[in-house]
Amino acid sequence: MRNKKRLIASAVTAFLTLATSSSIIAGTTAGAPQDAEKCYGIAKTGSNDCATATASCAGSATKDNQSDAFLLVPKGVCGKITGGSLTSKVVSKI
Repeated sequence: MRNKKRLIASAVTAFLTLATSSSIIAGTTAGAPQDAEKCYGIAKTGSNDCATATASCAGSATKDNQSDAFLLVPKGVCGKITGGSLTSKVVSKI
């Protein structure tokens, strides 16, 4: 009986965790702080925060400084980063 309660509690915890993070998994920035902005062209390979114009998930940048891959940074910081841009240089196919 005790193991059954633990199993149920674990399942509920897993469900709630997935339910609250689904917007991030779906490629949105809903979990981002209000004072953050997308900074394009600064992500390292496989380290972008969300979907790109050519891929549908985070961590999908295929090269360093890919122009359509972004990282979320505090507002005002992107302009201070070499190569950083507030706009993507690739036209979205969506």
